[in-house]
Amino acid sequence: MNLIKRNFQFIPSVFDRLIYNQLTQHNLPEVKNPAVNISEDDLQFIIEFAVPGRAKTDFIIEAKDDVLSVSLETEQSDSDVINLYYKKEFDFTSFQRNFNLPESVVTDKIKATYKEGVLKLTLPKKEESVPQPKKLIAVK
Repeated sequence: MNLIKRNFQFIPSVFDRLIYNQLTQHNLPEVKNPAVNISEDDLQFIIEFAVPGRAKTDFIIEAKDDVLSVSLETEQSDSDVINLYYKKEFDFTSFQRNFNLPESVVTDKIKATYKEGVLKLTLPKKEESVPQPKKLIAVK
């Protein structure tokens, strides 16, 4: 006796996949996180987001309780649709990224710039966490 029904169709047709995708994912909001680069030098941390095609006013950046939150949310109405797409992959509708801030960051002095599709956050370090230069002591 066999209780498991097996489907031996190894290659589903393109038409079946297209219809399935249209029926199961139509008009659902997608959350896509942009690529992020994080770097550090002696004076600051730098976080860069790849988010082309946005305005400076689209971003919401908050620092609260040692957590840095960067988000973007856009609404797309049905009246904006000009062409009927069979598949549409390049569109950031919204995202939210959270980062735990180390104690060495001065949260009041965080700066953000947006240029050529890159959102750049500069997180300066506290003076006591910046490495001090070597001090030479003369022998008398």
